[in-house]
Amino acid sequence: MKSTFLSREKNEVKFTIEFTAEEFEQAVIKAYQNTKHKYAIDGFRKGKAPRKLIETHYGEDIFFEDAINDMFSQGYPEALQTLELDTVDQPRADFDKIKKGEGVNVTLTVTVKPEVEVKDYKGVKVNKIVHEVIDKDIDKELENLQNRNARMVLVERPAENGDTVLIDYAGFVGDHQFEGGTAERQPLELGSGSFIPGFEEQLVGAVAGEERDVKVTFPTEYHSDDLAGKDAVFKCVVHEIKAKELPELNDEFAKDISEFDTLEELKKETREKLEKAAVSRAELETKNAILEKVYDANDVDIPDAMVESQIDEMMQEFAQQLQYQGLDLEKYFEYLQKDPKEFREELREDAYKKTKTRLLVEAVADAEKFEVTEEEMDKELMAMADQYKMELNKLKEAMGSENFGFLEKDIKMRKAVEFMFENAVIE
Repeated sequence: MKSTFLSREKNEVKFTIEFTAEEFEQAVIKAYQNTKHKYAIDGFRKGKAPRKLIETHYGEDIFFEDAINDMFSQGYPEALQTLELDTVDQPRADFDKIKKGEGVNVTLTVTVKPEVEVKDYKGVKVNKIVHEVIDKDIDKELENLQNRNARMVLVERPAENGDTVLIDYAGFVGDHQFEGGTAERQPLELGSGSFIPGFEEQLVGAVAGEERDVKVTFPTEYHSDDLAGKDAVFKCVVHEIKAKELPELNDEFAKDISEFDTLEELKKETREKLEKAAVSRAELETKNAILEKVYDANDVDIPDAMVESQIDEMMQEFAQQLQYQGLDLEKYFEYLQKDPKEFREELREDAYKKTKTRLLVEAVADAEKFEVTEEEMDKELMAMADQYKMELNKLKEAMGSENFGFLEKDIKMRKAVEFMFENAVIE
């Protein structure tokens, strides 16, 4: 097999692959061996008819398609490697006339990643970003710790926002009790916004044992067409009311929830954590500001196929997020009455920006000739093994060579962003 580069116009490359007559004949033999069981010839059991007899009966080109597909599946990746082509789409193939006993020539046209010559990525001027940690932030964090360690206690008073009520309810539209609008002993935190708008507010002031009608109007874009936009009444029974009882902020609280003996030590450690997080946040925002400047300073001719691929990736990520919430992408579109094509178009601008930014960062990594050492790869793999709670050797087996390549590229890109950050002019 021989591959020959022909031309490049913008992001389209044309090249040829030439298979010898011997390679073609071997592929035909293989195709015959793999498919001969499909053909019925009088006087022979299926799979036992000679190749020449099958070719005479069905045509001498009967095995050509399978043979060419087999040669191409092996030869195409090899040609890309030989010609050092980084493709972003499926190729368009044009075959010369195929004859028995001769070689096979194919001309391919394929879209490749653009050649990016990045400029103005050193000495980028950005404003200094600082996030100051103040006493109010410490108080808020301690309040969160109190809430996380609070206990729920029964109260004998009217329900307030923040309380959790235990209720039965049954929903009616007119005199009709609708399906799915009934529950018994359902806990509901008032003010959480987890029920239909207007529902929770009407239970504020209720007392245990009270029966109360809650009148609501379903949203016009509600997922059930039978209820969308309609007025409804929920007949509720309040069984009990529980309120959060926050632990007192003192040394005992610090001992209970941390390794510290005093509240002051807990406050000090909380401040240090918040200050460290504030520095990390400021650094991340500074890096993003640098990338924005580099993005604006460079033009890149991006193939549509790359943007479409990025949209596909974003759609998959969104579908996974919905799955974590127990939702389905198809039902999500149905609920919002949105066309998937319309949703894809809404993602296009962000997909273009992500694609261009990635190409520019890769170009910086190439320009600076960043390499990834074995130690750096091992460190990254160890962190991944810890994250997924896997043994290192099993993780390596599961990843495969292609994912190793992705990981190496990811490390190079992080080095490139760090390089731009370290060489920026922060004013």
